[in-house]
Amino acid sequence: MPFKSQAQRRKFAELLVKGEISPATFEEWNRETGSTELPERVTPKRPKKTAAVKTRKKASSASMKKSSRKSGRKSARKRSE
Repeated sequence: MPFKSQAQRRKFAELLVKGEISPATFEEWNRETGSTELPERVTPKRPKKTAAVKTRKKASSASMKKSSRKSGRKSARKRSE
């Protein structure tokens, strides 16, 4: 079975160095792949969340806590009167 991506080829080379696969297996896969140009990854990695998105979420949750505290104070004053 040929390699599907450069990342897979690197992983198999790593396993070969660790001794988890035989050199014959690696050579067989390498031979079947041939000289075809492989993509870096079969499916691209999802982009990581940026710091700006994280801070927006924190800010919105903090403002919601403040608004709930304010409404709680008003209702407590009405009860005491």
